[in-house]
Amino acid sequence: MATALVIENDPTDDPRRLGEWLTEAGLTLRVLRPYAGDDLPADLDGYAALVVLGGEQQPYPQPDGTPGAPWFPALEGLLRKAVRHRVPTLGICLGGQLLATAHAGEVVRSPSGPEVGPCVVGKRDAAETDPLFRYVPLIPDVIQWHVDEITELPRGATLLAASTRYPHQAFRLGDRAWGFQFHIECDTAMIATWATDSRLLARLGYDPDVVVAACDAVMADIEEVWQPFAARFAALALGELDDDRTPRPTLPLLGH
Repeated sequence: MATALVIENDPTDDPRRLGEWLTEAGLTLRVLRPYAGDDLPADLDGYAALVVLGGEQQPYPQPDGTPGAPWFPALEGLLRKAVRHRVPTLGICLGGQLLATAHAGEVVRSPSGPEVGPCVVGKRDAAETDPLFRYVPLIPDVIQWHVDEITELPRGATLLAASTRYPHQAFRLGDRAWGFQFHIECDTAMIATWATDSRLLARLGYDPDVVVAACDAVMADIEEVWQPFAARFAALALGELDDDRTPRPTLPLLGH
Protein backbone atom coordinates (compact mmCIF):
# COMPACT_ATOMS: atom_id res chain seq x y z
CA MET A 1 0.00 0.00 0.00
CA ALA A 2 1.25 3.48 -0.88
CA THR A 3 1.37 5.90 2.04
CA ALA A 4 0.46 9.57 2.10
CA LEU A 5 2.06 11.70 4.79
CA VAL A 6 -0.58 13.96 6.35
CA ILE A 7 0.52 16.92 8.47
CA GLU A 8 -2.16 17.96 10.96
CA ASN A 9 -1.34 21.48 12.16
CA ASP A 10 -4.29 21.90 14.53
CA PRO A 11 -6.28 19.36 16.56
CA THR A 12 -9.54 20.86 15.30
CA ASP A 13 -8.64 20.32 11.61
CA ASP A 14 -7.98 16.62 11.04
CA PRO A 15 -8.20 14.82 7.67
CA ARG A 16 -11.86 13.91 8.24
CA ARG A 17 -13.72 13.39 4.95
CA LEU A 18 -10.63 13.99 2.82
CA GLY A 19 -8.89 11.22 4.71
CA GLU A 20 -11.80 8.89 4.08
CA TRP A 21 -11.80 9.69 0.36
CA LEU A 22 -8.05 9.10 0.06
CA THR A 23 -8.14 5.78 1.89
CA GLU A 24 -11.15 4.64 -0.14
CA ALA A 25 -9.07 5.42 -3.25
CA GLY A 26 -6.24 3.17 -2.10
CA LEU A 27 -3.84 5.28 -0.03
CA THR A 28 -2.72 4.54 3.51
CA LEU A 29 -2.40 7.64 5.68
CA ARG A 30 0.32 8.40 8.19
CA VAL A 31 -0.86 11.40 10.21
CA LEU A 32 1.73 13.45 12.08
CA ARG A 33 0.68 15.97 14.71
CA PRO A 34 3.63 18.28 15.35
CA TYR A 35 1.57 20.36 17.80
CA ALA A 36 1.47 17.22 19.97
CA GLY A 37 5.21 16.59 19.69
CA ASP A 38 5.47 14.49 16.51
CA ASP A 39 8.72 15.13 14.67
CA LEU A 40 8.58 15.84 10.95
CA PRO A 41 10.76 13.65 8.72
CA ALA A 42 13.80 15.11 7.05
CA ASP A 43 12.54 14.06 3.62
CA LEU A 44 9.68 12.28 1.89
CA ASP A 45 11.44 9.02 1.11
CA GLY A 46 8.90 6.20 1.20
CA TYR A 47 5.87 8.48 0.85
CA ALA A 48 3.67 8.58 -2.24
CA ALA A 49 2.02 11.90 -1.39
CA LEU A 50 2.01 14.82 1.04
CA VAL A 51 -1.11 16.50 2.46
CA VAL A 52 -0.84 19.58 4.67
CA LEU A 53 -3.99 20.61 6.54
CA GLY A 54 -5.23 23.88 8.01
CA GLY A 55 -5.02 25.56 11.38
CA GLU A 56 -5.40 28.81 13.24
CA GLN A 57 -1.73 29.75 12.99
CA GLN A 58 -0.48 32.41 10.62
CA PRO A 59 1.91 31.17 7.92
CA TYR A 60 4.14 34.24 8.09
CA PRO A 61 6.50 35.18 10.95
CA GLN A 62 5.53 37.24 13.97
CA PRO A 63 6.93 40.81 14.15
CA ASP A 64 9.90 39.48 16.15
CA GLY A 65 10.65 36.91 13.45
CA THR A 66 9.22 33.93 15.34
CA PRO A 67 7.50 31.50 12.93
CA GLY A 68 3.75 31.00 13.14
CA ALA A 69 4.45 27.58 14.68
CA PRO A 70 7.78 26.07 15.72
CA TRP A 71 7.60 23.36 13.06
CA PHE A 72 6.75 25.64 10.13
CA PRO A 73 10.35 26.08 8.89
CA ALA A 74 10.77 22.29 8.70
CA LEU A 75 7.34 21.92 7.09
CA GLU A 76 8.15 24.52 4.46
CA GLY A 77 11.34 22.59 3.76
CA LEU A 78 9.29 19.44 3.20
CA LEU A 79 6.99 21.33 0.85
CA ARG A 80 9.96 22.52 -1.18
CA LYS A 81 11.31 18.98 -1.40
CA ALA A 82 7.88 17.70 -2.43
CA VAL A 83 7.67 20.12 -5.34
CA ARG A 84 11.28 19.59 -6.38
CA HIS A 85 10.96 15.81 -6.35
CA ARG A 86 7.44 15.79 -7.85
CA VAL A 87 5.74 14.16 -4.88
CA PRO A 88 1.98 14.70 -5.29
CA THR A 89 1.09 17.38 -2.74
CA LEU A 90 -2.11 18.99 -1.51
CA GLY A 91 -2.19 22.01 0.82
CA ILE A 92 -5.51 22.95 2.40
CA CYS A 93 -6.10 26.53 3.65
CA LEU A 94 -3.10 27.09 5.96
CA GLY A 95 -1.41 24.23 4.10
CA GLY A 96 -1.95 26.02 0.79
CA GLN A 97 -0.63 29.25 2.27
CA LEU A 98 2.49 27.45 3.51
CA LEU A 99 2.99 25.95 0.05
CA ALA A 100 3.00 29.53 -1.24
CA THR A 101 5.31 30.99 1.41
CA ALA A 102 7.72 28.07 1.08
CA HIS A 103 8.25 29.13 -2.54
CA ALA A 104 8.53 32.89 -2.02
CA GLY A 105 4.84 33.66 -2.41
CA GLU A 106 3.24 36.22 -0.12
CA VAL A 107 0.57 35.72 2.54
CA VAL A 108 -0.74 38.55 4.73
CA ARG A 109 -3.66 39.29 7.01
CA SER A 110 -6.33 39.79 4.37
CA PRO A 111 -7.18 43.42 3.65
CA SER A 112 -10.59 42.15 2.49
CA GLY A 113 -11.38 40.79 5.95
CA PRO A 114 -12.25 37.24 7.04
CA GLU A 115 -14.07 34.79 4.79
CA VAL A 116 -16.30 32.33 6.64
CA GLY A 117 -18.92 29.79 5.62
CA PRO A 118 -20.13 28.22 2.38
CA CYS A 119 -18.91 29.87 -0.78
CA VAL A 120 -18.29 29.25 -4.46
CA VAL A 121 -15.12 29.81 -6.42
CA GLY A 122 -14.68 30.14 -10.15
CA LYS A 123 -12.33 28.07 -12.31
CA ARG A 124 -9.79 29.87 -14.43
CA ASP A 125 -9.08 28.91 -18.03
CA ALA A 126 -5.81 27.24 -17.03
CA ALA A 127 -7.78 24.67 -15.04
CA GLU A 128 -8.92 23.05 -18.27
CA THR A 129 -5.46 21.54 -18.79
CA ASP A 130 -4.91 20.57 -15.17
CA PRO A 131 -4.95 16.77 -14.59
CA LEU A 132 -7.12 17.07 -11.49
CA PHE A 133 -8.89 20.41 -11.65
CA ARG A 134 -10.30 20.22 -15.16
CA TYR A 135 -12.96 17.77 -13.96
CA VAL A 136 -14.14 20.18 -11.26
CA PRO A 137 -17.32 22.11 -12.19
CA LEU A 138 -17.03 25.70 -13.36
CA ILE A 139 -18.27 27.15 -10.04
CA PRO A 140 -17.76 24.56 -7.27
CA ASP A 141 -18.96 24.79 -3.68
CA VAL A 142 -16.34 25.10 -0.95
CA ILE A 143 -16.11 25.97 2.74
CA GLN A 144 -14.18 29.07 3.76
CA TRP A 145 -12.71 29.85 7.18
CA HIS A 146 -9.68 32.12 7.00
CA VAL A 147 -8.39 35.55 7.97
CA ASP A 148 -5.12 35.43 6.00
CA GLU A 149 -4.83 35.59 2.23
CA ILE A 150 -2.36 34.61 -0.47
CA THR A 151 -1.71 37.95 -2.14
CA GLU A 152 1.13 36.85 -4.40
CA LEU A 153 1.58 33.38 -5.85
CA PRO A 154 5.03 31.83 -6.19
CA ARG A 155 6.79 32.57 -9.43
CA GLY A 156 5.67 30.10 -12.10
CA ALA A 157 2.54 28.97 -10.22
CA THR A 158 -0.62 28.37 -12.25
CA LEU A 159 -3.81 29.99 -10.94
CA LEU A 160 -6.69 27.50 -11.15
CA ALA A 161 -9.56 29.16 -9.25
CA ALA A 162 -10.43 32.62 -7.99
CA SER A 163 -13.18 34.64 -6.37
CA THR A 164 -14.06 38.32 -6.41
CA ARG A 165 -12.60 39.27 -3.01
CA TYR A 166 -9.83 36.67 -2.90
CA PRO A 167 -8.21 36.18 -6.30
CA HIS A 168 -5.93 33.27 -5.37
CA GLN A 169 -8.27 30.46 -4.31
CA ALA A 170 -6.46 27.51 -5.89
CA PHE A 171 -3.16 27.10 -7.68
CA ARG A 172 -0.74 24.47 -8.92
CA LEU A 173 3.00 24.64 -8.42
CA GLY A 174 5.05 22.51 -10.76
CA ASP A 175 2.94 19.67 -12.10
CA ARG A 176 2.07 17.77 -8.89
CA ALA A 177 1.44 20.26 -6.07
CA TRP A 178 -1.88 21.98 -5.44
CA GLY A 179 -2.72 24.69 -2.92
CA PHE A 180 -6.25 25.60 -1.85
CA GLN A 181 -7.32 28.66 0.13
CA PHE A 182 -10.58 26.89 0.97
CA HIS A 183 -11.56 23.73 2.83
CA ILE A 184 -12.86 20.48 1.35
CA GLU A 185 -12.13 18.14 4.28
CA CYS A 186 -14.73 19.41 6.75
CA ASP A 187 -17.87 17.69 7.90
CA THR A 188 -20.64 19.41 9.82
CA ALA A 189 -19.28 18.29 13.19
CA MET A 190 -15.95 19.93 12.43
CA ILE A 191 -17.66 23.20 11.48
CA ALA A 192 -19.72 23.04 14.67
CA THR A 193 -16.51 22.72 16.68
CA TRP A 194 -15.01 25.74 14.95
CA ALA A 195 -18.19 27.75 15.53
CA THR A 196 -18.45 27.01 19.25
CA ASP A 197 -17.37 30.07 21.23
CA SER A 198 -15.72 31.43 18.09
CA ARG A 199 -14.19 34.85 18.60
CA LEU A 200 -14.06 35.26 14.83
CA LEU A 201 -17.80 34.72 14.42
CA ALA A 202 -18.49 37.01 17.38
CA ARG A 203 -16.35 39.73 15.82
CA LEU A 204 -18.20 39.38 12.53
CA GLY A 205 -21.58 39.33 14.23
CA TYR A 206 -22.45 35.92 12.73
CA ASP A 207 -24.86 33.57 14.46
CA PRO A 208 -22.92 30.29 14.93
CA ASP A 209 -26.05 28.16 14.42
CA VAL A 210 -26.77 29.88 11.11
CA VAL A 211 -23.18 29.37 9.92
CA VAL A 212 -23.23 25.67 10.84
CA ALA A 213 -26.60 25.14 9.15
CA ALA A 214 -25.46 26.93 6.00
CA CYS A 215 -22.32 24.77 5.81
CA ASP A 216 -24.31 21.61 6.46
CA ALA A 217 -26.60 22.45 3.54
CA VAL A 218 -23.70 22.26 1.03
CA MET A 219 -21.90 19.18 2.40
CA ALA A 220 -23.43 16.83 -0.17
CA ASP A 221 -22.50 19.19 -3.01
CA ILE A 222 -18.94 19.48 -1.72
CA GLU A 223 -18.60 15.70 -1.60
CA GLU A 224 -19.95 15.38 -5.12
CA VAL A 225 -17.22 17.68 -6.42
CA TRP A 226 -14.23 17.01 -4.21
CA GLN A 227 -14.43 13.27 -3.57
CA PRO A 228 -13.61 12.59 -7.25
CA PHE A 229 -10.84 15.18 -7.04
CA ALA A 230 -9.37 13.35 -4.04
CA ALA A 231 -9.67 10.03 -5.90
CA ARG A 232 -7.74 11.43 -8.86
CA PHE A 233 -5.09 12.82 -6.49
CA ALA A 234 -4.76 9.34 -4.97
CA ALA A 235 -4.53 7.78 -8.43
CA LEU A 236 -1.72 10.20 -9.28
CA ALA A 237 0.10 9.21 -6.07
CA LEU A 238 -0.41 5.53 -6.87
CA GLY A 239 0.93 5.94 -10.41
CA GLU A 240 -2.44 5.03 -11.88
CA LEU A 241 -3.39 8.36 -13.45
CA ASP A 242 -2.70 8.18 -17.17
CA ASP A 243 -2.56 11.81 -18.15
CA ASP A 244 0.22 13.48 -20.10
CA ARG A 245 -1.58 16.62 -21.23
CA THR A 246 -0.27 18.83 -18.43
CA PRO A 247 3.06 20.43 -19.35
CA ARG A 248 5.89 20.08 -16.87
CA PRO A 249 6.90 23.70 -16.30
CA THR A 250 10.41 24.78 -15.55
CA LEU A 251 10.38 26.56 -12.19
CA PRO A 252 12.95 28.24 -9.99
CA LEU A 253 12.35 25.73 -7.21
CA LEU A 254 13.76 26.48 -3.79
CA GLY A 255 15.53 24.05 -1.48
CA HIS A 256 16.91 20.59 -2.04
